[in-house]
Amino acid sequence: MRIGVDYYPEQWDRSMWEKDAEAMARTGVKLVRIGEFAWSRLEPRDSEFDFFWLDDVISIFSKYSIGVILCAPTNCPPLWLYEAYPDIIQVGADGKRIQTGIRGHRCINAPMFQYYAKRITEQMIRRYSGNPTVVAWQIDNELEAYPCCCEVCKAKFRDWLASKYDTIENVNAAFGTSVWSGEYSSFEQIQPPTAYPKAWQNPSLCLEWYRFTSDSTANFLKELMLVIRLEDTKVPITTNTWFSENTPDFYQMFEFMDFVSYDNYPPVSIPNDTEEFYSHAFHLDLMRGIKEKNFWVMEQLSGPTGSWMPMSQTPRPGQIKGYSMQALVHGASAVVHFRWRTALTGAEMYWHGILDHSNKPNRRYLEFSELCKSVSQLSILDDTEIISDIAILYSPETDAAFKIQPQVEGFYYLEQLKAFHAAFTHYGANIDVISPDTDISGYKLVIAPSLHINKRSVTENLYRYVINGGTLVLTARTGVKNELNNCIMDSLPTVFKELVGAEVTEYDPIGKHELTIRDFAGNEFVCKEWCDLLQLTTARAYAEYSDGFFDCTPAVTMNRYCNGVAYYVGTICEQDFYNSFASNLMMQTGIPKLKNLPDGVEVTTRTNGRDEYVCFFNNTNQTQTIPLPKPMFSMISSRGRDKLELDPFEMDIVRK
Repeated sequence: MRIGVDYYPEQWDRSMWEKDAEAMARTGVKLVRIGEFAWSRLEPRDSEFDFFWLDDVISIFSKYSIGVILCAPTNCPPLWLYEAYPDIIQVGADGKRIQTGIRGHRCINAPMFQYYAKRITEQMIRRYSGNPTVVAWQIDNELEAYPCCCEVCKAKFRDWLASKYDTIENVNAAFGTSVWSGEYSSFEQIQPPTAYPKAWQNPSLCLEWYRFTSDSTANFLKELMLVIRLEDTKVPITTNTWFSENTPDFYQMFEFMDFVSYDNYPPVSIPNDTEEFYSHAFHLDLMRGIKEKNFWVMEQLSGPTGSWMPMSQTPRPGQIKGYSMQALVHGASAVVHFRWRTALTGAEMYWHGILDHSNKPNRRYLEFSELCKSVSQLSILDDTEIISDIAILYSPETDAAFKIQPQVEGFYYLEQLKAFHAAFTHYGANIDVISPDTDISGYKLVIAPSLHINKRSVTENLYRYVINGGTLVLTARTGVKNELNNCIMDSLPTVFKELVGAEVTEYDPIGKHELTIRDFAGNEFVCKEWCDLLQLTTARAYAEYSDGFFDCTPAVTMNRYCNGVAYYVGTICEQDFYNSFASNLMMQTGIPKLKNLPDGVEVTTRTNGRDEYVCFFNNTNQTQTIPLPKPMFSMISSRGRDKLELDPFEMDIVRK
């Protein structure tokens, strides 16, 4: 486990570089990421390369035994490249080229951009391949599934569709273009979605456009990865990602990368609303699940954020250290903080780093120093792993489909995943967030919220899991559409009716209106947003509606199927339902629960096959007391404890 910082030597005077490196080393920094926005310094004019300053920087960090993550700077082409080839600029859905002047506005499909992107990457890898200070390569920065509508992208999209569907008649049949007289007579007529709201446009076209743009991002990464691999077969390659406006399919994006990297900015203000999900434990578990192995955090919260929006509050005492420790125990092998020092110029001058504009050590710097020291004591966790009995399935295509056609006011796909995640976290469980296509046979419990888009491979995977003895939870809006984003002519949940032993006779999109459900034990819970009215076939009612015109109608069901059990949650509830439901599920599947865990305290258990290490993180702004079932040895304080007293955002790790 290593702590690092993002550093931009091109933005600082040469006289500061060695002072910064020396200060980093003294603080305990082991990694530094450089170069992702430095193309204009590396190639100030076409074919004129200047690597001497970068040689200097890398040699300085080598002197202080700080590993370098070297970035291919393809996110920000220099202005001379835009001027020479204006067709490399993205075109928006309105048909107009996006204004340049900020980052990321290149079209990754444009041939001339690809040529220059490969060339600068090739120049860098040839120069630094074999340099022992370079410990990883990062390609580009925060890539999205860019919806560029330039002529190149349009042509590639048509070719992509032609390869998939073969004939225009097949496209018309798949897309249902007879609606609104939208039938195509040739592939040349096909256009990307326009600037109109996506919900007004052909859903099949919109989902295929998302798939194409996500494929384009994955292909771009693969091409640059091959450039690097031709010269360097050993140093690992990654790219950094986050949940963006055009979030790509993470599973495609990282298929050929050596490891996942994530930009982690947890909120500094803890909400008073208990229904608001603020913990980034879900995001971290999802990142670990993309390749089912450890990941890196390439940008970590270091100070008040704010550039293109008003500034946030500064991190509360304990958050710099605590949120980094949270990432590490959830599977981050490295946490790189954005950034070492706060910029004096440019749009990001108020996106604060460890050091403020004053250039003086501050409270955050002292806490960061403490973090570096603490992590150096946790080498015993390097050989441990997270083993989970519970999996939550995340589908990028389902996420995209709900963005194309929002279901009802307040309905948000990721919120459903987070509700289940928070519930199991409440009982101290390890949780994997993984792809629906992953082998799930090893889990005791699988949660698959709102699998809106039905894929045969996923359906077979879930049936096989339950047949072989697994416990599965499905929820409302499952099985609604086929892979073309068209509704299936069958009662819901269509292909899963047999598995859940019930079918939907009617549904009510209630939005913000609130109703009540009552479970088998008489407990009542508030439900909202969506209500499926269920008719039982082989299932039993776990909970029923207790008001509305569908009073006494099943809302949640349980069905024994072959050797396993399938639950169906036909509504969306407040968090107390999910906590109660999770408790029952864990009891029925034999998954251990931690009792009396305070709200907001998160537990992650790691093992090396012999010993177990239990990590308690107080993700609240209040001091919390956690009783232990027996005295345990603390890896942080090096003493035995029978209870933990955790300050806000403090972590302690005990050996079980």
